[in-house]
Amino acid sequence: MSIWSAEIKELEKLYESFKGQFPDLENELERLIKADDENMILLYSRRCLEVIISELCECELKRPRKTEPLQGIIDKLHKEEKVPAHIIGSMHGLNELSTYGAHPKDFDPKQVRTTLINLETIIEWYIKYKKSETKVTVRPAAEIRQEIKSAEDVKKSTQIPKKRLIGLISGFMLLIVIVVAVLFLTNIIGTGKEPKELEKSIAVLPFKLLSDEPDKQYLADGMMEAITLHLSKIKDLRVIGRTSVEQYCNPSKTTTAIGRELGVAYLLEGSFQKFGDKVKLIFRLIKTGKEGHVWANEYDRNWSDIFAVQSEVAQTVAAELYASISQEEKSLIEKVPTSNMTAYNLYLVANSYLKEYEKNRDLDSYHTAVNLYEEALKIDSAFAKAYTGLAKAYNERFKWETYFNENYLDSIRVLADKALSFDDLLDEAFYLKGVYYKINGQSEKAMNNLDKALQINPNYYLAYVAKGGTWISNDFIKSLENYHKALNLIRGDERSNLLRNLALVYHNVGLMDKAKYYYKEAVQLDGDSVLFFDGLAKLESAMGNYENAILFGEKSRKIDSTFLPDITNYSFAGQHQKAYILANKEIEKLKKLGELPLAFSHRIGYAFAKNGKDKEARYYFNQQIKNCEESINLNREYAREKYAYYDLAGVYSYLGDKIKAYQYLDNLYQLKVCPLWWLSYIKNDPLFESIRNEERFQKILQNMEAKYQAEHERVKKWIGEQGML
Repeated sequence: MSIWSAEIKELEKLYESFKGQFPDLENELERLIKADDENMILLYSRRCLEVIISELCECELKRPRKTEPLQGIIDKLHKEEKVPAHIIGSMHGLNELSTYGAHPKDFDPKQVRTTLINLETIIEWYIKYKKSETKVTVRPAAEIRQEIKSAEDVKKSTQIPKKRLIGLISGFMLLIVIVVAVLFLTNIIGTGKEPKELEKSIAVLPFKLLSDEPDKQYLADGMMEAITLHLSKIKDLRVIGRTSVEQYCNPSKTTTAIGRELGVAYLLEGSFQKFGDKVKLIFRLIKTGKEGHVWANEYDRNWSDIFAVQSEVAQTVAAELYASISQEEKSLIEKVPTSNMTAYNLYLVANSYLKEYEKNRDLDSYHTAVNLYEEALKIDSAFAKAYTGLAKAYNERFKWETYFNENYLDSIRVLADKALSFDDLLDEAFYLKGVYYKINGQSEKAMNNLDKALQINPNYYLAYVAKGGTWISNDFIKSLENYHKALNLIRGDERSNLLRNLALVYHNVGLMDKAKYYYKEAVQLDGDSVLFFDGLAKLESAMGNYENAILFGEKSRKIDSTFLPDITNYSFAGQHQKAYILANKEIEKLKKLGELPLAFSHRIGYAFAKNGKDKEARYYFNQQIKNCEESINLNREYAREKYAYYDLAGVYSYLGDKIKAYQYLDNLYQLKVCPLWWLSYIKNDPLFESIRNEERFQKILQNMEAKYQAEHERVKKWIGEQGML
């Protein structure tokens, strides 16, 4: 009985709320609350429904029910639109399950919960329905004023009866209340603003598997992701991303607490079970405030009908939130990704392995995911999402391994284009193309594709993050705008990371208080003190306070011995022995992770040189020269942002080649903006010690300082205009 205790308590509250108003319904509900047997609970649930249906039959269909089956009356009420669609759904669900109470047979006791949720939803609506039958007639204000005036005229000769006077005053006060309410609602609706920001916000929680088969969890995950994606296509909704809700896989918190943490007004819970070609899905829509359950339904369908169920659930949920759906959005939601269920199953399994690879970089998981995507495409060569699955896998795997290949990550673009040839409105394909063009320096194409992804899926937070990163070196305002938009759509660890990205942008433009604020927000969210102190170290470094930066870095290291502070702070502060120790640890770390020391080899070389390791130093300086020159030749992002030119200039300056040093330094005149950290670098970088006081170098420095100051003032003004200071 305990597994239904919450639902029984909710029904008990309802019972107390209308006690003395609906005697027939009260009798059946009272029996239900006191019942301790599954079949009796189902039986009394059905009898509660019969009482309500009988009432609706007389009030809405204008005839007595007699012996007509419930199914027929429910269908009639639905056809004539006498009852809201979501209530009809709950009625059907209750009717189908509660037959077990009338005719006992084997069933899963968990099904009782669904029946009780449906009953609660129906009764809540029924109470509102009954109250709406009592209508108040409000007389025109002119009529009331005239009556009051007439009463005053005859006051001396005629005494108005006390009851009538009370009625007049009550009517007048009611009119005032209604007028105020109408004005208030008109103000809200007329301006197109929601009374509450959270009103049309939702998160889809991880679906539960209704069987002891953990190897089938990928199916439940696939259903949850599909419905989340469908809802995300609706512009009128704010939908929290899938990865933000993974932390609630086995929640111990209340729905109110979860809703508050996710910043949403609604949660959708789901349960999934597959047995052979049959699937059972149970959904419950919950308002995270005081109102509780909004809608619940159960679907027993064939596996081949799963796409229709996903679409139906998404549209029903949207309707419950009063979200408008355009015809284009409806078409996107109802689109079937593949006609072959075997291919779809392989795709879902592949997704689960790709997630494993993203978490732990296990190559076996990567190869399994790729093989499964390819198997899915052998079965259905027009399966667009399988192509984007492959593209995501290749992007994760080959970012560094193929960095200096001429066809760097071309497979992403080819696969995304292939996907779009079969589905020209696939948001994920446009997003991947945007990432590809961003990496390969074609900013305009990157923006166009990311914007297309957002037109199709306005809740695509990854696209906003990509746009924020794209603008970071050219326009800090656009970077902030996109990061803040993304921030509105994510929670969990990804939110913490994005908060740190925001902090980085603010500290790049010299707004240190804002930067500290977001670093604090991040640590309060995830408790990661290591990254918090590392962030503070970055702030100190950007201001040229290298000793303080070292202190914060050491705090991070004390908390986590595997953390490596920024070697440049030690070199800039003249702590060369500690820099040498860190350099060796960095080499080990890079080898272990398989990452390319793209912009770091010269810092390792300098640490070796200052400790008398000239041969090793020369090796790392040469490696840096090679990395920079190849990046420039291939126009990689590292070169386009002018980092490669700066690092090359630093190496040649240290090696005594002034001509080449200035040849590369002169490219810094092309910078559109200069972040604070870079300004601090060029002022203090020991690699430029031999030329720092030269006029040519000082002019470059002055140019960078002017660009930093101009962007600092521009962003500060914008933040003030946004009311964000």
